[in-house]
Amino acid sequence: MLAMSLSLTLYLTSTLPAAAIGLLRDPDIENGLRELAFPILRAAGLSPNRVKILLVNDGGFNAFVVDHNTIFLNYGLILKVPRADVLQAVIAHEAAHIANGHIQRRISNFQGAQTVANLGVALALIAAAAGGGEAAAGVAAGTQSSALRSFLAHTRAEEASADRSAANYLRLSEISTRGLIDLHRAFAGQDLLTPGNQDPYMRSHPLSRDRIRAAEAFFEAHGDQSLPNANADYWFARIRGKISAFTRAPKWTLLRAGEETHDDIRLMRQAVAHHRNRNLSKALAGINAAIALRPDDPYYYELKGQILLESRRIDAAVDAYGKAVELAPRDPLILAGHGRALLAAKHPKAALEVLEKARARDARDARMMRDLGVAYASTGQNGMASLVTAERYALQGRTEDAELHARRAVGQLPVGSTGWQRAQDVLLASERANKRKR
Repeated sequence: MLAMSLSLTLYLTSTLPAAAIGLLRDPDIENGLRELAFPILRAAGLSPNRVKILLVNDGGFNAFVVDHNTIFLNYGLILKVPRADVLQAVIAHEAAHIANGHIQRRISNFQGAQTVANLGVALALIAAAAGGGEAAAGVAAGTQSSALRSFLAHTRAEEASADRSAANYLRLSEISTRGLIDLHRAFAGQDLLTPGNQDPYMRSHPLSRDRIRAAEAFFEAHGDQSLPNANADYWFARIRGKISAFTRAPKWTLLRAGEETHDDIRLMRQAVAHHRNRNLSKALAGINAAIALRPDDPYYYELKGQILLESRRIDAAVDAYGKAVELAPRDPLILAGHGRALLAAKHPKAALEVLEKARARDARDARMMRDLGVAYASTGQNGMASLVTAERYALQGRTEDAELHARRAVGQLPVGSTGWQRAQDVLLASERANKRKR
């Protein structure tokens, strides 16, 4: 299943399973999303190094923002849009909500809401906005779906503002604004449906024919100065190809992979399908052939490492991940995979060194945090093991477990040390969250 294969990390998690929001963390996919988003974020005046584009484990058509640093895209959205420029139009629209200050306004509204005491997401967002510390920002991110919908709801004025800004970002990035028109046209019929039958994206992003007309007017006024972009088309195909290979049946992938025009992506998709069918020899043949076409591509080496590790070929997995780290030494997800392989190979000290580097670059990867806790425990550092376990539970919205392990960490770590201070952050935030629940 995908959770096993794409390093599933729960970041925003509800206390109700039906409302859970899980992230699919994959370095290849996140790199491709960075490639597509980079010119748009730059045009919006946002830092491409600060704003992350993360993939949500949901097959529906949706995208949203809940803070100033992250744009969330459902994997279903990526599978449903037909072209790179349409996906980039979605990214531009969500970036506009950040750049235009809509998120800060909604946070302020939530601070004054009567229901704030019961809304974990509001607590997390307010803690982040107030500078409450890294751990505090992640604690209690769980929320009931009605509360999340309330926070994500946009006014028509906000939508019109975001559309105008998005169109301008696309024009400045030399990306066709036709993608924005086609995005709106694809869901124009949603206006005619009852709210219960509308796509979640339409419920959180109200749609009207006025928005289509506005996008068409912008297109007519400014024309289409965009040029074919082979890089954007490639990364769009690669992102979709990998998501599809992991979410659709292997048989479907093997039947359809031949339609892929990029040979390396076709081979990658076939490798994933064979891996999911537990055919290691064919999986390795496919990924090795893809690597032969792109020998300096760290993400194909990372996928090879994943295939080998999940097939219990531990030493070979360490080598593959090691090569990926050589090619992308700062990618936190690649570092996390290398650390996981080193742990499996019974090299906890080496794993700890690598996993600490991964955490320094991305502390929101719960699977990496679990591995880091194991590495600390395996090297006799029980206080640090308790700390990262507390932080991991905080990321998952499991505030009672976070409080328990944070107390253990506070009692085990030297008073005043960096680790002790981090544990105090988790303890304070989780205590507040748990009091609100009672």
